[in-house]
Amino acid sequence: MACSSQVQVHRLSKRYRLGQQTPTTLRDAFQKAWLRALRREEELTPIGGGPELEFWALKDVSFTMKSGEILGIIGNNGSGKSTLLKILSRITEPTEGQAILKGRVSSLLEVGTGFHPDLTGRENIFLNGAIIGMNRREIFNQFDAIVSFAEMERFIDTPVKRYSSGMFVRLAFAIAAHLNPDVLMIDEVLAVGDANFQKKCLQKSHDVSRSGKTVIFVSHDLGVVRHLCHRVICLDHGQVVGDGSPGDIIGDYQKRCAA
Repeated sequence: MACSSQVQVHRLSKRYRLGQQTPTTLRDAFQKAWLRALRREEELTPIGGGPELEFWALKDVSFTMKSGEILGIIGNNGSGKSTLLKILSRITEPTEGQAILKGRVSSLLEVGTGFHPDLTGRENIFLNGAIIGMNRREIFNQFDAIVSFAEMERFIDTPVKRYSSGMFVRLAFAIAAHLNPDVLMIDEVLAVGDANFQKKCLQKSHDVSRSGKTVIFVSHDLGVVRHLCHRVICLDHGQVVGDGSPGDIIGDYQKRCAA
């Protein structure tokens, strides 16, 4: 794999064991350890005593991206799109393979992800900036632009637990796009916003790309993917079944869905 790549994904696979929950937080891990202390491991085996069932959400996925590239990822529900972004965002770990992302990574995956509900919008801006490695001055320099883009001037000092889903998305995207990320990842969450805000987000994504940053965009809206992305990857049952120009890959995907 070329060292100049901004994103390098090599033979990435993710396996889940059906009927079991993989701990994603320290609290989850403690709860699982406590349950194991109360019950023997064999008592956690699925009813019938048979072998554990496995599900591969991703299997042997590889690709690289250059700086300034906008990559669209498409596929049916359950094809592995969100799992891939969660691995790239370091929310979950792969079972096999590796993903290398250079620089600051900013993700917008689910409404409210990364927000502390009891903190205000202002406080969450500084919290999110600190999480991705920005100092206070860097965050302060972008603060007005974030608030203006999100159109949140009246509510920026309100605890975010009182925000609507649309307000969540506006502020979350503004934070993700303005905190100088080297890699920006966006999931279907933009569908929550209204049409005018979606248009602003797409234009901002273009601006991020033109500044030499890398954008990964997951969506079922094939028209938006065709318009925004330089390249498209199609996933099916966790595997890459297409990687190329938007027109070719989207056309093949539509034919496959119509078959």
